[in-house]
Amino acid sequence: MKALVFDRFGGPEVLEIRELPDPEPRPGHVVVRMQAIGLNFADVYRRKGNYHLAGEPPFIAGYEGAGVIESLMGEGPFRVGDRVAFADSPFANAELVSVPSEKLIPLPEDVSAETAAALLLQGLTAQYLTRDSHAVRPGEWVLVHAAAGGVGLLLVQIAKGLGACVLGLTSSADKAGGVLEAGADAVALYSEDWVEKARGRSAPVGGMDVAYDSVGATLLRSFEAVRTGGHVVFYGMAGGDPPPVDPRMLMDTSKSLTGGDLWNVLRTAEDRRSRAAELFDQVRMGRLKVHVAARFPLAEGAAAHAFLESRRSSGKVLLIP
Repeated sequence: MKALVFDRFGGPEVLEIRELPDPEPRPGHVVVRMQAIGLNFADVYRRKGNYHLAGEPPFIAGYEGAGVIESLMGEGPFRVGDRVAFADSPFANAELVSVPSEKLIPLPEDVSAETAAALLLQGLTAQYLTRDSHAVRPGEWVLVHAAAGGVGLLLVQIAKGLGACVLGLTSSADKAGGVLEAGADAVALYSEDWVEKARGRSAPVGGMDVAYDSVGATLLRSFEAVRTGGHVVFYGMAGGDPPPVDPRMLMDTSKSLTGGDLWNVLRTAEDRRSRAAELFDQVRMGRLKVHVAARFPLAEGAAAHAFLESRRSSGKVLLIP
């Protein structure tokens, strides 16, 4: 099989396509022939060497994708030829991937492999952020960082569906239209005083009720944007490591900080499948729209990484084997 691999940490140039042995069927696993693979910033972090990574070189990144079961061993709920997807199993950047059966999500006939690969990891993230990390309530003021990104666009839609007032943050005016189209009430640019804009939009309560921060370096500014007693949810560091947070500031302002990680939410097969089924229903009913920013052949994975890091993308970047 062909796989996108890297032997050392660095920029996109360390990635190359290479022929590797096909994974063999083994108990409790199935081999999936990939049709679409989701690219995420976590893959960038792993390529750079600043995020957890399993195995030894050559490393294969990727945790999300969809395809068809090629082979399996023993009895179980799946059969060869079944359409499936997954959001939390490693080594996805390859033509064939061995996936634990418990991590497989059956694909309904009306959900394409590309839709699943573009939706699952980021959609499940947006879902737990608005349900588990901070349960969004009608009328709340919600600040969404990187609102034009894959998670951001879904976060905007889900928060609006829950009745919130949403301010999206983005890096350029070119991306603002897509954020507004997703349902945001307003958009602010990082180049302007977005904290003041956030406070102005939520003036009746003195600040945002919650800020979803996936940038990291902006964490202290997020605290400035939320009201006394407000909440900041930190779940990514696309803009660099977050600065230290003084617990005395949290005490003095009654503000709270929550960390978020999808792996702590997807604990069982039922967790994965029931949560994914809800997302598929929302897509089916038109309440959630998935935007694919670009598709790259798997062999052009380095270009896909460079595109994602350029911040030019709005939506999801896919790799196609």
